[in-house]
Amino acid sequence: MQTDLFSPLNLGSLELPNRLVMAPLTRVRSGADGVPGELVAEHYRQRASLGLIVSEGTYPSREGQGFSGQPGLVTPEQLAGWRRVTNGVHEAGGRIFAQVMHAGRVSHPEINGGFQTVAPSAVAIDGVIRTPAGKLPHTEPRGLTEPELDEVRDIFVRGALAAVEAGFDGVELHGANGYLLHEFLSPASNRRTDVYGGSPQARARFVVEVVTAVAAAIGAERVGLRISPAHNVQDAWETDGQDVLATYGSLVDAIKPLGLAYLSILHNDPAGALVQELRQRFGGTVILNTGFAVVTTRQEAAELMEQGLCDAVAVGRPAIANPDLVRRWSEGYPVNEPDPSTFYTDGAEGYTDYPEYAGVPALSD
Repeated sequence: MQTDLFSPLNLGSLELPNRLVMAPLTRVRSGADGVPGELVAEHYRQRASLGLIVSEGTYPSREGQGFSGQPGLVTPEQLAGWRRVTNGVHEAGGRIFAQVMHAGRVSHPEINGGFQTVAPSAVAIDGVIRTPAGKLPHTEPRGLTEPELDEVRDIFVRGALAAVEAGFDGVELHGANGYLLHEFLSPASNRRTDVYGGSPQARARFVVEVVTAVAAAIGAERVGLRISPAHNVQDAWETDGQDVLATYGSLVDAIKPLGLAYLSILHNDPAGALVQELRQRFGGTVILNTGFAVVTTRQEAAELMEQGLCDAVAVGRPAIANPDLVRRWSEGYPVNEPDPSTFYTDGAEGYTDYPEYAGVPALSD
């Protein structure tokens, strides 16, 4: 039986009214102190009709901050700001997870308060990073010691607990796009020779430990994991197909028994053998996002569901430009086009000023 985008879905302890998930989207609107304000609260509240909102990446420790204007889950002021966000989403009938993201080596002392960046190994990214002082070369990170890994694991746990305290329905652990957890998975960034490096199983070990610890702390039904196998961004190279399958297969096999809320997979070939084998081995709810640089259309999202390739679809830019995306896509109305020039600016322009569709009254009117 075919399942469409607009049918309900049980996800962990939540019932989603539809299968459209707002992908985590970097928007840099939280200022130097990382406190989401009323503008951020309004942005998320406007999009509460989506089945699930996943917040932009939030740092669980200052040294894990990856870019200026990123919100945190550390200070009382940050948690109070997020409480305004989650209250607004819930009052509008929505559901929201916090994406907990440690940037690892994808940061700079000019961004994270002067901390040396950390990574599985002391391997710098080739290139530059945008900082408040302008574009600067990536610095060489400090390779984390085994005792330090216990503290980093606990940082993720504290971030998840803080998210729940701030009213989030759950958390998504960011294991994708070249950030810290992904750095452990990639053989290019993980050159360790201890139990956390070398084989695919060893490279997956720290991610498994983090996911397991967070699930134990807040309940597995409140935890999702996002991965992007073979995405090859930010020098987290994964170019050997056999190694990719062995690495992510080991990861998925290890977390399957936990009973997580979902696994979110970012990949440009959702029907391919890799994605579908990982989905089968995970055995739970899988959310697909079809490409970091490709806009997902309504037709593509519908086809993913109709072909039985996933349980829900994550969308990014359509959700940026259309606060009422569910209504527009379900009723076949025209959509607003996003303005990329405002993705990473300040203020309401390109953030909270995209209009809802006004051509036809809503069915409930």
